[in-house]
Amino acid sequence: MNGLLLIDKPTGWTSFDVVAKVRGVLRAEAKSRGITTKIKVGHTGTLDPLATGLLVLAIGSFTKKVPELTKQDKVYEATITLGSTSNTDDGEGELTAVSDDCPSKEKVEEALQKFVGELQQIPPQFSAIKIAGVRSYNAARSGKVVNLEPRSVTIYSISDIKYSYPNIYCLISVGSGTYIRSLARDVGSLLKTGAYLSALRRTTIASYDIANAISPENISSETIAQKLLA
Repeated sequence: MNGLLLIDKPTGWTSFDVVAKVRGVLRAEAKSRGITTKIKVGHTGTLDPLATGLLVLAIGSFTKKVPELTKQDKVYEATITLGSTSNTDDGEGELTAVSDDCPSKEKVEEALQKFVGELQQIPPQFSAIKIAGVRSYNAARSGKVVNLEPRSVTIYSISDIKYSYPNIYCLISVGSGTYIRSLARDVGSLLKTGAYLSALRRTTIASYDIANAISPENISSETIAQKLLA
């Protein structure tokens, strides 16, 4: 079995959990047919456990396309919460109150638009980036502060902005390598209120859309065969 499978990842699942579920279903089906060939399954871009939405899985020979697919543009629905910072830059971390100032909608929209375009972005401390062979999140969990260098990223647009203090809801279109958690952190810094990412849903990766994805909770060999994209 070879192709791409679109998955709508629920909150609480890791990207590896989804890969493991699909791999397990496919291996069980292969075993029932007397097939002993190892089945390869990989994902084309991690989603944090807190986040939901589109994961594109590569199965079989399509795993060779993973490096190419990880570099595609993406669209997210995001909720940014003002007033506090988080050591993980999202709602899973330790929150620290910063300010109860309530900026106007105009100030919020102006701040968001300042991040549209090509910019230098510092990744979150809790990220999968390797420094001297160690994942940044592993160093952060042990209490170490990692010196992460700014990276060039592109934010194409921030639209459909809805603001009801302390929450900012928006649609964000980005290039590969952009951290929405970092964007939330930086928006809070610019507004001098502090901020963190409280909800995130990925809706598209390149031309692949969440509308065509299936839930990992309902996966079977039959649904995989029906939904597999060549």
